[in-house]
Amino acid sequence: MKLGLLAPLISPNATPEYLTTYATVAEECGFHSLWLAEHVVLFDEYEPNYPYSADGRMPAGGDNGFLETFTALSFMAAVTKRIRLGTGICLVPQRNPVYTAKESAAIDWLSGGRLDFGVGVGWQREEFAAVSMEFSARGARCRSYLEVIKRLWCDEVSEYRGEHYQLAPCRMYPKPVQRPHPPIYFGGESDAALRRVAELGQGWYGLGRDPEDLPPLLARLDELLAKSNRVRSDLEIAVSPYLKGCDSDKRSRYRDLGVDQLIVPGLAQDIEAIRPVLEDLANQLL
Repeated sequence: MKLGLLAPLISPNATPEYLTTYATVAEECGFHSLWLAEHVVLFDEYEPNYPYSADGRMPAGGDNGFLETFTALSFMAAVTKRIRLGTGICLVPQRNPVYTAKESAAIDWLSGGRLDFGVGVGWQREEFAAVSMEFSARGARCRSYLEVIKRLWCDEVSEYRGEHYQLAPCRMYPKPVQRPHPPIYFGGESDAALRRVAELGQGWYGLGRDPEDLPPLLARLDELLAKSNRVRSDLEIAVSPYLKGCDSDKRSRYRDLGVDQLIVPGLAQDIEAIRPVLEDLANQLL
């Protein structure tokens, strides 16, 4: 089972020196991948419906801020050679799909084909409003935008006409290095999210799920895959315990359930903490 890192790139600690140190130490320690979250803005007051905490609130407060995901991944690509670089996750339906295709293709191109494209539909109505995007129908819009992105990644001349987007014939270069395109991982645990995995995905990114949470989710995913004439081995199953912690026993239970990649938070508060934190995780779990 591969081991990835969910990196906490939050201001004010996420300096250029922090990113350089984090990425190079992660690669030295043998981690398979680095995954970065996305939120363009944070709020002091918002509807408490964050799906990964008991109180519906994010661990980060409004006075923190995430580095822009594609910019940070590009920076980390420049100081590494092997480690894969993942969006965990990219909020596709609140972004312009053409720019998203361009930015993600550029990272894959510049990194030599190391991008894993984790996507999701988002949960925070206030963030959609901040970028003037409709919150409703975001699942359908995600599917439409992904089709635009794939056509720009794959076709010499790209064109798309749908309910949620119109793309006149155009060309986008450079294309991603990976063929037919970077693998798409869908985040989320709802039935709609698992349906997107089964119908469109190359992977599932499950967040905040302990081993005992997985059997019913994986059983439902198997049912949905069968409807698309697919099987679970067609996917990579990536799971993060997120804030629930992980030890070697828990790692073994994930592996026994068929998890292909375990993505653990590497929570280092400053540059000095990066090496001991990541080396300790590698010693416990690799």
